[in-house]
Amino acid sequence: MRIVVIGAGIVGAAVAASLTRRGAQVTILEARHPGSGTTATSFAWVNSANKDPESYFALNHAGVRAHHEFAGQRTTPWFFPTGNMEWAVSDEHRAALSARMEKLRARGYPARWITAGQARELEPDLICPPDADYAFFPEEAHVLPALLLSRLLGEAKDGGARIRYRAAVTEITTDAVHTEDGQRHPADIVVSCAGRWTAQVAQLAGAHVPMLETATPGSTTVGLLTTTAAQPARLSRVLTTSALNVRPDGGGRLLLQALDLDQHADPGQPPSPGDPLPGEVVRRLTEVLSGTEGTVAERVQVGRRAMPADGRTVAGFAEGAGRFYVLATHSGITLAPLLAELATQELYGADAAMLRDFRPDRFTAGAPFEALQPARRPGEQ
Repeated sequence: MRIVVIGAGIVGAAVAASLTRRGAQVTILEARHPGSGTTATSFAWVNSANKDPESYFALNHAGVRAHHEFAGQRTTPWFFPTGNMEWAVSDEHRAALSARMEKLRARGYPARWITAGQARELEPDLICPPDADYAFFPEEAHVLPALLLSRLLGEAKDGGARIRYRAAVTEITTDAVHTEDGQRHPADIVVSCAGRWTAQVAQLAGAHVPMLETATPGSTTVGLLTTTAAQPARLSRVLTTSALNVRPDGGGRLLLQALDLDQHADPGQPPSPGDPLPGEVVRRLTEVLSGTEGTVAERVQVGRRAMPADGRTVAGFAEGAGRFYVLATHSGITLAPLLAELATQELYGADAAMLRDFRPDRFTAGAPFEALQPARRPGEQ
């Protein structure tokens, strides 16, 4: 079977790798370079703790487990199954965290309360507010997206996939995909993994898959990420608080996110490392980890999240668009390995029950839909 995958981000790479395992003839078309979309600007936290409705929670929880299975028992350079620690100080955050813990226990999601002393044992450099409520989510993880992407693309190439970079798609017909360089790529099936460009790609196939726009400062699709210079503080896992979210980013660097400051991030004018906005983010780090005094911002990015218009994942063949299969999700890092396997099943004729609530036909052109904005736990990306 000849399959063209559009997009070489984390989802497209995972799909391509999965398809080559089944023996498909895969061509990956990437308009820019691998990971140049949302993959490169993700907090990359693997979790399902604040995902609703129930079917979306179940999908993401299965995605968490799929990451563990993909990594197996070996040590990998891209996957760090060290969990997430969250703590709450304000009354509002305490109430939200308590309600979430109760719901997660009912759903069978690994989560437990811990003391300040136990939190310090997990992270010795943690500055522990004595009056905080602490929760630990041991199954959660984080990834280094570039390394995971290289692993997946490498497997796809080893399996025979052809990768064409700077190959923007201009036309999708019943038997081929055409690119702006004049090339024609024969296809029995086309799989769109185009991230925030999904709507435009779907339109070329005669499908309607609306996405939230990503250019307006302060919108839910825009997020600020600050990477520190290498520093000596010890950290091995994701930390989430009401003011700052932190994870290791390799080489002694830390990746920082302050969701309340996202409203000031402008994709058209990203701040420089020495500007006041990333300066405030780094200042907050000194209130979370000891040994970070004097740390400076080394890199600042304004991320643009790929989010379907109703906030829910899209997965399936587009109605009336022939053999055109769409994958689009706000949870790309968490879901990539799982979506790749489920999509592969469906491309080879087996229905994936877990995807039934996420079909693109809910977006029939002109029909109303409920614009659900996904709840965002501290650090959600």
